[in-house]
Amino acid sequence: MASAAYSTIKLFSGSSHPELAALIAKRLRIPLARANIHQPPSGETKVTIVESVRDYDVYILNTGAGSVNTHLMELCIMIHACKIASAKRITAIIPHFPYARQDKKDKSRAPITAKLVANMLREAGCDHVITMDLHASQIQGFFDVPLYAEPSMIQYMRDHIDVKNCVIVSPDAGGAKRATSIADRLNVDFALFHKERKKANEVSRMVLVGTVTGKIAVLVDDMADTCGTLGLAARNLIEAGATKVYAFATHGILSGPALKVISESGMEKLVITNTIPQTENSEKCEKIEVIDVSHVLAEVIRRSHFGESVSYLFHEVPYSNGIA
Repeated sequence: MASAAYSTIKLFSGSSHPELAALIAKRLRIPLARANIHQPPSGETKVTIVESVRDYDVYILNTGAGSVNTHLMELCIMIHACKIASAKRITAIIPHFPYARQDKKDKSRAPITAKLVANMLREAGCDHVITMDLHASQIQGFFDVPLYAEPSMIQYMRDHIDVKNCVIVSPDAGGAKRATSIADRLNVDFALFHKERKKANEVSRMVLVGTVTGKIAVLVDDMADTCGTLGLAARNLIEAGATKVYAFATHGILSGPALKVISESGMEKLVITNTIPQTENSEKCEKIEVIDVSHVLAEVIRRSHFGESVSYLFHEVPYSNGIA
């Protein structure tokens, strides 16, 4: 039975990350609401909301993983189904926001796809969006609750790394703000890499700005995709005299040769969150460690439902001490 305090909350899960939805429901002590999602041979998505949502505060979780376009369409259909079924309020929980890297018009005729996705969600009937560590700060204006994994990562560093002897490193200039924020909170030094490119998507040389000699180097980024930059940065840090190298990223996309790159890079661990399902990747690569962020998302739902401030979570997140 659901707790009386949460009796007007319905939490639905799409097909992209049911494990995370189950963890959130467990922390809130509520059952997952029932919805049937079916992919017929025609390729269309069919959604049936099994139970009543009239006058309920509805939360729907789907993340940008796997078949991104299918899951995005699935989310929009679920939102629309709840909207026309008279839900009181609908909040989309998208831990890893799809198309977040397509956030600006960087060349002629380029689409701003992140804005398009935000518009799709709004038109479907979504009232609020909860997401984590957006790729660029300028797209935070598209969303109501942009969360950060930084507090959970900082707590992990304090628990597992000798932070007094570490230096926080950004793998590129674009992530400097994120890295300096963590360095300031840990009261440690900061360094960054300047990437020189032969051509687009091909890094010819990485120049380290800062000193890591005799230190534990901690690379931080918002996402780890093919891990080419992180792998090259790790090798350069070891050559520059770092005693150990750790890498932290919020979203572990880990596509293509990523697992091979991680294994051969020389880094001790790649620490990521479970905004994207990681069970399979963790089994294939022993260097991957996963931080559970379900407690953060559960607390956001609680605070949102009861009208409490969410800004507290930007800096102080109750750490579960659990590795997912």
